[in-house]
Amino acid sequence: MKRLFALLLCILALCALVSCHGSRSLDPFVMPEALDTETPIEITFWAKNDTNKLQAAVYQKAIDDFEALYPNITVNLRLYTDYGRIYNDVITNIATQTTPNVCITYPDHIATYLTGVNTVVPLDALFADPSYGLGGSALRFDGPTQDEIVAQFLGECVIDGTHYALPYMRSTEACYINKTYVEALGFTLPDVLTWDFIWEVAEAATAKNPDGTFAINGQNVMLPFIYKSTDNMMIQLLRQHGAGYSTPEGEILLFNDTTESILRTVAEHTASGAFSTFKISSYPANFLNAGQCIFAIDSTAGATWMGTDAPLSDISEENLVRFETAVRMIPQVDPAHPQMISQGPSVCIFNKQNPQEVLASWLFMQFLLTNDVQLGYAATEGYVPVTHKAQNDPAYRDYLSRAGEDTDTHYAVKIEASRLLLDHVGDTFVTPVFNGSASLRDASGQMIENVAKSIRRKETVDDAYFDALYTNMTALYRLDRIGPASAAGRAEFGPLPAAAGLLLAALAAAWIGILLYVGAQMAKNRKK
Repeated sequence: MKRLFALLLCILALCALVSCHGSRSLDPFVMPEALDTETPIEITFWAKNDTNKLQAAVYQKAIDDFEALYPNITVNLRLYTDYGRIYNDVITNIATQTTPNVCITYPDHIATYLTGVNTVVPLDALFADPSYGLGGSALRFDGPTQDEIVAQFLGECVIDGTHYALPYMRSTEACYINKTYVEALGFTLPDVLTWDFIWEVAEAATAKNPDGTFAINGQNVMLPFIYKSTDNMMIQLLRQHGAGYSTPEGEILLFNDTTESILRTVAEHTASGAFSTFKISSYPANFLNAGQCIFAIDSTAGATWMGTDAPLSDISEENLVRFETAVRMIPQVDPAHPQMISQGPSVCIFNKQNPQEVLASWLFMQFLLTNDVQLGYAATEGYVPVTHKAQNDPAYRDYLSRAGEDTDTHYAVKIEASRLLLDHVGDTFVTPVFNGSASLRDASGQMIENVAKSIRRKETVDDAYFDALYTNMTALYRLDRIGPASAAGRAEFGPLPAAAGLLLAALAAAWIGILLYVGAQMAKNRKK
């Protein structure tokens, strides 16, 4: 009995340790009365950059300029190649309180970060602080006031009624078009694309010569329509059709009749060779610039890769085909009422034990919205500044007016992509944000990918296929664990960690052992 009780106590102690690990909570951040300008403060900034060295230079200049204003604050920059890796590293580091101080991210990701207690700092009180808030009197730089941030962009940073981020840059999707090929096929490019027009032209481009080459380009390769982000494709098509995707509370509406209709259309045009995706074929820009694609849909932030004279074109000179590049909104169901997604990075700050560290992070976060940083970054790709202050800056207006003067800073396709968003901010939308919304987004795009791959593998895509697809997506992305918090608390707490589950099982086994031992002793005593 003594040994069993000793074992039980050990198990209880281990359970206590496990329950503490990963759930250590911080006190809510409280703004200090003043910034400590004497004690050295070090903060980390995680940002995304792939191959655009100009963006990395903008980040570094922002850090240098900020450190010159606040000499006791050091900002350490860590660059990632994609947002998914930032997300994964933040999730991993929340339990050990080793998150970055400032992080480029998306609201969908922040919703998951918030499952930790006091991990991400809510910003509403910081906005209004008279000294260090937006446009505050103690700032050493000319930052924007709250009214000077584009309201629609700022509204995208609200989760459950609270601001948890500031917008950093904004983009949408654009359709980059080989206008030369469209006209060679006998079509006239409209000002607003429709899905019917896209599919009709794409199918016409699949025609081949007797020798097996494609008639439109004389090459062995032609993928008329390539979509970079299939999650955006599904989300925007559902929105344009007025079909369900999700509710703000996290109710999943994705699996509906319109979704199946979209997927059947994807299957049809994949089978004919008219449609492909980035995950299946590779970057749309590479095919567009080689004369092997007619419609390439990608972010406006990817404009510097698109077109014959693209400054960041990835293909060799001998494979480059010259053509006239046109930029349009993504295709629409109803051209009179266009709808397209608003996207682009935001910035959040993480809570720390030292409030001075958090205040320094908040100051740097605001500094990223100053005109020099906003205009510098916007000029690198087809991003749009998030403040009216920067958008109305004479330097930015001059930048926009000089489209086509060169194929670098003033590359025409890049500036046209920026203007596309500036002219249609009111036609953009965002999806509801909740814990699990990032998984739902992934599932929406993966269904298009799976259908396209199945068609290429000559698999049958029928009613039974879609039933299995929906079941697999639900299981793979744990969509059955997403939903209103009232649903058994699943959205709030998620699954039990494996280690904790094993220890609880051991605890249950110990109790069973004790009861069996006591029962055996009682039976033995009765026999006596």
